[in-house]
Amino acid sequence: MTPLQLARRSVGRRVELVPMTPLEQLRAGHLPRRVVQLLVGLGLFGVTMALMLRATLGLEPWGVLTYGLTLHVPMTYGQMVIASSFVVLLLWIPLRQWPGLGTVLNAVVIGLATDATLSVVPPIESLGWRVVAMVVGVVGNGAAGAMYIGSQLGPGPRDGLMTGLARRTGRSIRLVRTCLEVTVVTLGWLLGGIVGVGTVLYALLIGPVVQFFLPLLTVRLEAPAPRPTARTRPAARR
Repeated sequence: MTPLQLARRSVGRRVELVPMTPLEQLRAGHLPRRVVQLLVGLGLFGVTMALMLRATLGLEPWGVLTYGLTLHVPMTYGQMVIASSFVVLLLWIPLRQWPGLGTVLNAVVIGLATDATLSVVPPIESLGWRVVAMVVGVVGNGAAGAMYIGSQLGPGPRDGLMTGLARRTGRSIRLVRTCLEVTVVTLGWLLGGIVGVGTVLYALLIGPVVQFFLPLLTVRLEAPAPRPTARTRPAARR
């Protein structure tokens, strides 16, 4: 399949992300395939985060905060990803959200994959190769995000915080995401995080890249049957 045919297929295919509880996610079918896709996506997400770190041209918004925190707390970048993920999960409690399997694995696997990649990929000196690493990191990060989102096994801690806040406040996803990312970039920059052209590139490309790959990588699932209510339950026999 040529890149043009792939693009047409992506544009023409409808994304069907099914709203489900954590238990429904596990019962929705195709579980082995979805778990493998989830793990591959999370691993790739960690690898591409490491490439953006090695590029030193600017990180994604949450990465700016994570890097800034590592300058003040004796943790590796991956360890800080894991620790901050579980802190973000604590913020789910007042939002009355429950994490799925993908949420928990997201909090752990990405950090492990990032540290593993940093241990084998040395710092990059050449500006040309740093630009290549940045572009590959951004595009690969978008593909990885579409892969784990498309597995439909629960959002990542930060994605869930965004959607939970949008639901509780009644504000749009776009507004909530913008406010969150401006906040974390500002905090990260004040702590010494890397803000640069890569940060801007990520902000401009990540949405279109995820939108391109998500229709191709979403596992089609059937919506769960509606739960019986007081009106739909059959009357008890006397």
